[in-house]
Amino acid sequence: MSAPPFGRCAAAMITPFSADGGLDLAGAQRLATHLVDRAGCDALVLSGTTGESPTTTDAEKTALVRAVVEAVGDRATVVAGVGTADTRHSAGLARAAEAAGAHGLLVVTPYYSRPTQEAVVAHLRAVADATGLPVMLYDIPARTGVGTALTADSLRRLAEHERIAGIKDCAGDLLKSGLVMGDTGLAYYSGSEEFNLPLLALGAAGCVSTVANVAGRQVRGVLDAFAAGDTGLAARRHRALLPLVEAMMHEVPGTVSVKALFQAAGLPGGPVRPPLLPADEALTERLTTALRAALTEPAPA
Repeated sequence: MSAPPFGRCAAAMITPFSADGGLDLAGAQRLATHLVDRAGCDALVLSGTTGESPTTTDAEKTALVRAVVEAVGDRATVVAGVGTADTRHSAGLARAAEAAGAHGLLVVTPYYSRPTQEAVVAHLRAVADATGLPVMLYDIPARTGVGTALTADSLRRLAEHERIAGIKDCAGDLLKSGLVMGDTGLAYYSGSEEFNLPLLALGAAGCVSTVANVAGRQVRGVLDAFAAGDTGLAARRHRALLPLVEAMMHEVPGTVSVKALFQAAGLPGGPVRPPLLPADEALTERLTTALRAALTEPAPA
């Protein structure tokens, strides 16, 4: 089998900010280096949902790509989120990310305007045409609207594009995922933590994980056990992570959870930008307890 186009264990990296809310590029470089060299991540996805893309400027997004690529070089695949509700804007962000050194692009389905499936396909093709970089589609209807969920037929059509190589799957539709995996060469990446192992069982290439910001080796451990054929160990490791997944992802956005845990540990992260609100002390304590429990599972060497 050929190597996955966007790595196997990709961290959906937060965007660190300074205390006054400005972009913390030095912190981003420290975090990226930690995730790659110590946490077992072989890819970093920037300016996605977890990276607070709605509240960062175009210039900040480009500067972040440049800084992270400088920090990790060719030790990891750097994927830049460039999706917006505007096709021209998305194409421009894609070109800027390519110039800044990104290795791939994450392109979400366009939201708010409620385009038809034909329009969604045209939008995604146009962004893929804008650069020479491989594209990971981002199917997350809970955030973009049910009407923008990519149908199996749309995915089959998009898979014919020479640069559309994969999909971050947050649709929660295992039937659709399995059908498209069987019909196309798209590399599937679980974008919802609870589906990491189920999608691997269907043939996914890996995951794009928010939890990997704080438990990268544990997330990677599920993938490694499955790849080694030890499905029992993979299942145990997956189940051991689920209480942390529930704590981090189902009460507040994952960004809030990661930044609360980083603040408690003295790691780069800083505040969230409004309209997000920071975690309170009670939530931070619950998150810390859940993380501590998850980290008792022995990490792979």
